[in-house]
Amino acid sequence: HNVQWGRMLCAPRVWPDLGRLGVLGTVGILTLVLCSFSGKRQVWRWIYSALTPWRAGSLIFIHVESSLYSLPCSPMEMGVEDPTYHWVQDRAAAKLFSVTKDGHLLFQRFQAEDSGKYSCTISYTKRGVPLSQTFRYSIFGYHLPSGLDIVLLFHSKLCEDEWTKRFLQNLQEMLRPLEFEQRCKLQLTGTSCFPSLSDPSSDFIIQVQLKVSPFGPHWDEHCRSKDMESVTDCYRRTVQQNLEQVQLALTTFFKENKLIHVTGVDVPSVHFTNEFVSFLKTEECNAGYGQTKQLQGCLDCCITCPPGMFSPPKDRQCFQCPVGTYNPVYGAASCTPCKDSTSTKDPGALSELFCVKEEMTKQVVAVMHEVPVLLLILLPVLLGINVLFLLCYCYWFYKDRQMSSPRASKKTEKTTRMERVARFFRICRKGPQAGPDAGPASDTSASPGADDEYTPETPSLATAPNSEAVADETTPMLELKDRKHNF
Repeated sequence: HNVQWGRMLCAPRVWPDLGRLGVLGTVGILTLVLCSFSGKRQVWRWIYSALTPWRAGSLIFIHVESSLYSLPCSPMEMGVEDPTYHWVQDRAAAKLFSVTKDGHLLFQRFQAEDSGKYSCTISYTKRGVPLSQTFRYSIFGYHLPSGLDIVLLFHSKLCEDEWTKRFLQNLQEMLRPLEFEQRCKLQLTGTSCFPSLSDPSSDFIIQVQLKVSPFGPHWDEHCRSKDMESVTDCYRRTVQQNLEQVQLALTTFFKENKLIHVTGVDVPSVHFTNEFVSFLKTEECNAGYGQTKQLQGCLDCCITCPPGMFSPPKDRQCFQCPVGTYNPVYGAASCTPCKDSTSTKDPGALSELFCVKEEMTKQVVAVMHEVPVLLLILLPVLLGINVLFLLCYCYWFYKDRQMSSPRASKKTEKTTRMERVARFFRICRKGPQAGPDAGPASDTSASPGADDEYTPETPSLATAPNSEAVADETTPMLELKDRKHNF
């Protein structure tokens, strides 16, 4: 029994914040959604798995027909006082559990239908505070691919179904003690009746096919004390020994029982004489089982197929249930078809709830076929919007960069100086009120050209000097005006 303790797998949060996306992110999400509806379901499933935190329980593999398997509630020794244990199975109609005082779940004669998801909750009190922990397990049945096929040929004077059924019932009753003795299981797989070549009119040949399974009652009693690593090797040795002993015992049995008598009301006795016995060792998976790499210690072992899958007899692979069928159990050899003109949308349906009306399914399929055409029309538009948005963004970025550059700062400073010069000349035009540096007021009546007020020529804003230079040149001009007046 190989045990692999599971881990918690939490995917990162990859769904973006729509408030910070802008046009580009929104268009990207719309493109992704359209891709998901166009048949690329892997993309959509990946998004869903990334958004959802999944918790994988421990994988437990138990060999079918195991005499006794004990599964602890906790994978480690917790060392708590007076704990209570509660086991739960995910099925709606779970059978009663056999639980020990230590909280171990016991499986006797484990079967494929015992597979499933189990959880155990351990409750205890620590420092007066009630606490509890839950442990989850995914249990799968498996078996070694070993068996024995037997072909028996009997001669008989009758080839009727009634007498053949009586003959097979007597044969099985005679072989039943051999099953307990050899710890094996004998199963009738087929019968046929056809005329004999020597005397077709009065002699018939009854062909009987049997399958021997080495996993009978208490077949693994020698391997119970083995540890987890060596138990599979012990199973292999036990199976090989059981098959060899069964073959030898059956050969001896049919030598000692050549004639099998069947009696009835109308016919006193009918003899079935054994003429041929053939043995063939097989390494095939049973119906409802398939090989997988989940069980690392036994890669060729056959694991029971989970719900939504099936495996036909003598096949080593589990297949998804086709569209229109479903399977809710473990270890199914076939899937159940939907009823009342219903069908499933996708393969691998787990229950009858996945069956819907065929008209709805056809409408969904028709829409799915039309979406790729719509996608081909919308994708160029979406790409054009993305390109236009990028160009606008680059232009805005360039303008902002240009406004914040050193050249723009110099132009702004130059414009400020020009405004100062213009303000200075407006002050000079007012005369004495221009400021204390303008000198005493002049008598404009005595000066030549008194009727014409002296007004300095205002330079244009494009060629105005700085304010400091204008102040230095204006003072001598005022002094020259006063001198002319005194002369």
